[in-house]
Amino acid sequence: MSDLQDKAAVPAPIKTPCIKVCVVDGESGLCLGCYRKLSEVAGWARFTDAERDEILAALPGRRSLIRPEKLALF
Repeated sequence: MSDLQDKAAVPAPIKTPCIKVCVVDGESGLCLGCYRKLSEVAGWARFTDAERDEILAALPGRRSLIRPEKLALF
């Protein structure tokens, strides 16, 4: 197999906001590390790039849905 074929067989890495702090806040339903919903975390690999980009764009605004004292823990 040529080097070109080897590289073509390796899928591109998936963009992810995960910072390995996987704690779901029961109040907001969001992960305290990345601000995704549990369903988004679970389905991340199956989403299209466009779906992931849409979620990624929404994450900064979600931070305000979590009480600051909870975020201070991480």
